[in-house]
Amino acid sequence: MVRHCWQAALYAGYCALIQLAAFSASISVGELVLPLVMVGMAPASTTRSWLSSNASGSSSRPILVVPTGSLCSVVLNRYHALLFDLQPMPDHAPQLVCIDTPEGPCVQLRGRWGAAEMGERAQWRALRRQLAALPASAGADWSWDLRGVQWLDHVGAQLLWNHWGRAWPQRLALQHSQRALLERAARYSSAPLPPPPWRLSDQIDRLGTLVLHGLTHARQITALVGRLALDVLRLLRAPRRAPWRDMSGHLYNMGAMALPITALVGFLIGVVLAYLMSLQLRQFGAESFIVNILGVSLIRELGPMLAAILVAGRSGSAITAQIGVMRVTEELDAMSVMGISHGFRLVLPRALALAIAMPLIAVWTTLAALAGGMLAADIAMDVSPAYFAQALPRAVDAANLTLALSKSVVFGLLIALIGCHWGLRVKPNTQSLGAGTTASVVTSITMVIVVDALFAIVFKNVGI
Repeated sequence: MVRHCWQAALYAGYCALIQLAAFSASISVGELVLPLVMVGMAPASTTRSWLSSNASGSSSRPILVVPTGSLCSVVLNRYHALLFDLQPMPDHAPQLVCIDTPEGPCVQLRGRWGAAEMGERAQWRALRRQLAALPASAGADWSWDLRGVQWLDHVGAQLLWNHWGRAWPQRLALQHSQRALLERAARYSSAPLPPPPWRLSDQIDRLGTLVLHGLTHARQITALVGRLALDVLRLLRAPRRAPWRDMSGHLYNMGAMALPITALVGFLIGVVLAYLMSLQLRQFGAESFIVNILGVSLIRELGPMLAAILVAGRSGSAITAQIGVMRVTEELDAMSVMGISHGFRLVLPRALALAIAMPLIAVWTTLAALAGGMLAADIAMDVSPAYFAQALPRAVDAANLTLALSKSVVFGLLIALIGCHWGLRVKPNTQSLGAGTTASVVTSITMVIVVDALFAIVFKNVGI
């Protein structure tokens, strides 16, 4: 309310200055009020409607056009800047004036519509507000008068052509040189290309490209596996020349450093599973079977797979990033020049380290999950930890643990090989490094799930 009263007071003083300007310039008050009401605000036709629309938060703001050459015009411009939060615009600034004509509403252009004027931030913002204040139909349905423009170049012509929706208005008054500029802007304005038509042949070509890419990756992975097998034979033939220090470092970083996160996630998964199964088992009075369900599901499937997914996201991405950075810094090229095998010094230590660490991480994650399930079963179903520990060996056969450890070794080898594969494919730029790391994580997790499904199908009768 206070803001509206303040605006009304400012507007009353503004009208008083308008009358003073009319008296000093020997013109009528209507000649000054009409531009105030019509410029940039087509909906406002009277002072009352303008004041109510401005008080309600209308975004359209008028721009005063007064005769120059008198002291009162300067005072009016300064007061107008205070009232409407606008800086006084110079005479050469591009402006829009909306007037009513017998033929309908008309937009008159004033000032210089060039790159130099629009390059000034204040003038460009003011012009953008004026263009945005015009109705949507002003582009084609209104009249446009460009004869009052002092200067027009290709930038101004392109701006007008885009504002008109790349179509000529129905009524347009302009000079011959201005029409030539607008026609040139229309001729060289590139229309958006239509979407290509759907063709079965294009889809077949795209599918064939994907298949060829997949075969390329499969061939490179096969070559990497063969190289790893030869490096293992070389290791067995000359164990003293093996990179044991690198292998020890990778074993610590990929194995020991992964124990906290895998234990936390495994514990929470066990709690969630126990709570969800307790709701169903309690309905049938089969609370004691929670040991069987948790034991088989965690030891046989969820424990190794959950550990493999965590290691794939943690260590698989690290392997790709490390080898990819070596490609960016040209260390791989230097190793090739010195005759150092990439497979023996880079792939072999990481593959053997993950093959050794992965079964241990799987057992650790399974134990943490069983501890979480045991705690949740004790709280939700009154199944004591002593009964849980006593019934677990009878519920889960030892073959399930053997199968889980075997799967974990395969998971570790796959994660290491996939990480090394994408790392060696990285090109010497940061964009390829990021894309390779992302592809490595996604591929590793996908292959872990696929291989786990294959193990479940092949060994469906083992330990059940």
